[in-house]
Amino acid sequence: MTGVHQSAQKGFSTQATTYTQGRPDYPEGLKTWLAEELGIQAESTVIDLGAGTGKFTRLLSSVSHDILAVEPVAAMRDEFVKSLPQLSILEGTADKIPCDPQTADAVTCAQAFHWFASEAALAEIHRVLKPDGQLGLIWNVRDESVDWVAAITEIITPYEGDTPRFHNGKWRDAFTGRYFAEPQLSCFGYSHTGTAEEVIIKRFMSVSFIAALPAEQNEDVARQLRQLIHSHPALREQQTIAFPYQTQAYRYRRLP
Repeated sequence: MTGVHQSAQKGFSTQATTYTQGRPDYPEGLKTWLAEELGIQAESTVIDLGAGTGKFTRLLSSVSHDILAVEPVAAMRDEFVKSLPQLSILEGTADKIPCDPQTADAVTCAQAFHWFASEAALAEIHRVLKPDGQLGLIWNVRDESVDWVAAITEIITPYEGDTPRFHNGKWRDAFTGRYFAEPQLSCFGYSHTGTAEEVIIKRFMSVSFIAALPAEQNEDVARQLRQLIHSHPALREQQTIAFPYQTQAYRYRRLP
C-alpha cells in the first residue's frame, strides 16, 4: 500500500512473526486509563489505528466489544488474524481510514503514531471520530537510565536513518490546535520479562529499520546484542530478564 514508509513496509513485512514474539505487551493499568480518560465502555466503538499484530488490540478488546482494527502492512494483518481470530482487521492507512464519518467514540494508536504524524492523518482521525470523541496515543518507552538499556540504544541508533521515531518528538509537530486540544499525559511503569532471546534479540531484530537491513548488517546487529548479553554483569547467565519500560499514554480531545 502506498503512503507507508519503506522501513515499515519492508521491516514489518519480513519480521512480523518476530514482532509478535519479541514486542512487549502493555500494563494492566491502561485498562483504567482507557475507561476513565478515553471514556471507552463495552459498547463504545473504537478504531485501533496501526494495529499491527494486535499487541495493543488484545488489551483494548477487554474494555470494548466493538473494535475496528486498521493496518496497512499485509504480513502484520496476517499475524493479527492468527492471534486474534475473533476480531476483524481492515486494510487502511491513517490518511485513508476505511470508516464512515463520526464512526468512533475513540481512536487509539499504540506504538504507531510517529509513522504517520501529519495534518492529513489528524484531519482523517477527526473525521471518523464522533463530536465528543477522544484520540489516545500510547508508546512503550525504553528506560535508558538503566545502563544496559542505554547500550542497546547505542547499538541500534546508527542504523535508523530517516525512519520516523517516537524519541525525537517530531510527531508532536502535527498537532497545531486545529483538530485536537492540548494532550493529557499519563505514565505507567512496566517490565517485559522473559529470556534474553525474547526481550532483547527478538525485540530489537523486529525494529523496522533493523529488520530492513541487508543480511550482513542485520547479523552484525544481532552479534552486538548477543555480545552485550554475554558480557554485561546484569545480563549474563540470567535465565530471565526484566526489561524496563515507561508506558506513556497521551489523551487528545477532539475539537469541533
